Amino acid sequence: MRQVLYERTARRALDRMPAGDRHALDRKLRHYAATGEGDVKKLVGTEHYRLRHGDWRAIFILTGDVVVVKIAHRREAYAR
Repeated sequence: MRQVLYERTARRALDRMPAGDRHALDRKLRHYAATGEGDVKKLVGTEHYRLRHGDWRAIFILTGDVVVVKIAHRREAYAR
């Protein structure tokens, strides 16, 4: 079973989200780590994946675990 690990900037962004969205996104990430199921797509041209919750996106890398590198609103999530 994979763990969900947050980089510092992702953890800060998660803490600043509205509470309902924060809990739902965290729950979806943990569900994906446990089952491999969810609204997840690989991002083209990178090693990153994204998980969607409403207007929020969690950008992560799959190592042995799910390493969340960025959490942002969809209008800001894909900027390089």
